[in-house]
Amino acid sequence: MTGRPDGRARDGLRAVTLEMGAAPYAEGSCLAVFGNTRVLCAASVEDRVPPWMRNSGRGWVTAEYGMLPRATHTRGNREAARGKQSGRTQEIQRLIGRSLRAAIDLPALGERQIVLDCDVLQADGGTRTAAITGAWTALAAACDWLVEEGVLETSPICDQIAAISCGVVSGEPRLDLMYEEDRDADADGNFVLSLSGGIVEAQVTAEDRAIAENDFAELMRLARAGCSELYAIQKAALGR
Repeated sequence: MTGRPDGRARDGLRAVTLEMGAAPYAEGSCLAVFGNTRVLCAASVEDRVPPWMRNSGRGWVTAEYGMLPRATHTRGNREAARGKQSGRTQEIQRLIGRSLRAAIDLPALGERQIVLDCDVLQADGGTRTAAITGAWTALAAACDWLVEEGVLETSPICDQIAAISCGVVSGEPRLDLMYEEDRDADADGNFVLSLSGGIVEAQVTAEDRAIAENDFAELMRLARAGCSELYAIQKAALGR
């Protein structure tokens, strides 16, 4: 087995920080930094819901995701200039929205919507999982804001969500892949897990050949351990 490019142990996270208030005009915001991956997550509270939810007594949480043109080693065109979002972008923002809705009591939110904008400033692997981890933190901050402003009596957040990537590289299961590892992985996956013990989403894909079931189990174990560290980082960022 070869060593990791940055010298980490196979079960080690990159250096992770969650900088609160990175978008000061938003009701909640967080700059999620996982090594060289940086995602700005901003939560906006809107006093409306989508038309199909009107008079339902329930709120809604949704997300938008995008990458800046020079988030990667070569410039990518802005999707707005192309006139449509890529399938990858649509898939990721739906994943973020689903993940966040698993952590909030929508009736308790009332008929209002919270939109999470997740913009990748720099990409080095794990952008979707960094976005989910940062977006939950920004969402929690926005819900705290609703309580502080007297809009709600208590926060509608009902669970804590974090996400992390794992993969099998050179036959070795590893936690929190950077781009160089993700590019060469035999299998890679994204795990969205809850503090209460639930699995919100697990996406694992083999490349050239199927992976063994015991490798999948080890990826899940690594993801659980990694998310446990992320829950603590989220709580510290929120001052809890």
